[in-house]
Amino acid sequence: MDMTLAVSFGLLVGLSLGLTGGGGSILAVPLLIYGLGMELRAAVAISLAVVGLTSLFGAVIQAKSGNVLWKAGAVLGTGGILAAPFGARLGTLIPEDISLVLFAALMVFVGARMARSEAPSPEVPSSPRRFACPLDDQGRPAGGLACALKLGVAGLMTGVLSGFFGVGGGFLLAPALIFVAGVSIDRALATSLVAIALTAVSGFIANFAAAYGSPIALTAVFAVGSWAGMIGGAWLKQYLSPLVLRRIFAVVAVGAGIFVATETLLFG
Repeated sequence: MDMTLAVSFGLLVGLSLGLTGGGGSILAVPLLIYGLGMELRAAVAISLAVVGLTSLFGAVIQAKSGNVLWKAGAVLGTGGILAAPFGARLGTLIPEDISLVLFAALMVFVGARMARSEAPSPEVPSSPRRFACPLDDQGRPAGGLACALKLGVAGLMTGVLSGFFGVGGGFLLAPALIFVAGVSIDRALATSLVAIALTAVSGFIANFAAAYGSPIALTAVFAVGSWAGMIGGAWLKQYLSPLVLRRIFAVVAVGAGIFVATETLLFG
């Protein structure tokens, strides 16, 4: 039964990553805690390892679409790598219940923000567009020091949250790419996988000790399910419009936040 649950949960995590570029650890942490009975810090470490590898796999298989912006993803990921250990250290100082409630509140906020905001468009100026990096003729960030600094700061903030909550950062990285880099939703979702992979590696190293003694077979089955889900999510995303992708992104984020808050406050 545990193996069946592990592969099912892995499929769900991979599907979310492939479809929305986020939600991997957002889903993995509560599933590992409430579904497979792991402790918080162990679930954090396992989720970062699996989500990091799955995201890297997803970035590679989506690269042929031209939507993966490797440089922007690398800048965000580098900021995450530098900041994740600090977040992990901070996470050990905060009681588990408080961490989970803060985690839930963050997800509801991000989901609501994505649901309410419109995608930046060069033809229709908006407030997010004014703060975004300039784009070239192909809709990619034109580069420059100011743009790199914006992406770096966004990566640092995401890294702290990644280490603290045990999340790969996709639900924060994708909005950062939309509002800071100014790219389209499909490019933001694909590119966020690069940064997730880099940030998750650093977060896993910082939380490695907590993973000691975790069931290897269960973790491996969870990972295989996640990779299979990534393939399915990446395939399905090709047939969905940007508006639908944003709404799916928002619904998954808000739903995950409400689930974690309910489990923590009522049953924790």
